[in-house]
Amino acid sequence: MSAGIRIKNLTFSYEKDKPVLNNISLDINSGEKLGIIGPTGSGKSTLLLHLNGILNSGQGSVEIGGIKIVKKNLPEIRRMVGLVFQNPDDQLFNPTVEEDVAFGPLNFGFSREEVEQRVRDALVSMNLEGFEKLVSHHLSLGERKRVALATVLAISPRVIAFDEPFSSLDPEIVMQLINIINNLDATLVIVSQSFLPLLSCCDRIAVLKKGEIMAAGPKKEIIQNKELMKASGMDLSFYRNIYRDYFM
Repeated sequence: MSAGIRIKNLTFSYEKDKPVLNNISLDINSGEKLGIIGPTGSGKSTLLLHLNGILNSGQGSVEIGGIKIVKKNLPEIRRMVGLVFQNPDDQLFNPTVEEDVAFGPLNFGFSREEVEQRVRDALVSMNLEGFEKLVSHHLSLGERKRVALATVLAISPRVIAFDEPFSSLDPEIVMQLINIINNLDATLVIVSQSFLPLLSCCDRIAVLKKGEIMAAGPKKEIIQNKELMKASGMDLSFYRNIYRDYFM
């Protein structure tokens, strides 16, 4: 079962008087797939880290499924929200794939039998049957990204947040990942500079620049706003020109 997200007046700084997020308010419906775009340094990854309490500024609020992210609620929040990092090596630290995927369920106190079932189910959903005893860091980047997602799926989160899931992947692997994402039963928040794959798996787009939400709306409405797209560092005229010159 998915969960809605409510972000209200969120402000965050790594350094005093240099806000990375500036008074952000954003509602994400339960079951929605939201893409977040914006120039490098606009605060996209920082925003994701607030969704399960890795970062918590105390200025503004974030709620998941009506539960406010505060210290006393963090165990429940982290069971509800899974983060898939841009670099899968930040997420994989056990000797084998099986142990990596089992880490979350074990940490949340599931029985050995249920952990084994969750590991099996997560690996099957990622087309990773037979990988159980392999060393995660010996796999290809695409395989490691799928293992990293399996570690999240094994806890059955209601919200999954992705940081640049399509980066550095071959087109065939990108297509596989898009199909996987489109079949996930959760609320999804996806940060990506790979705009075309993002359009393939999101219902709505939010544009972030200099720590502020410039716009949020249906993806067609956002991409048809040429000035907004240019301001967000996503000038689609480049793709239009290639299509016109070579495919028409």
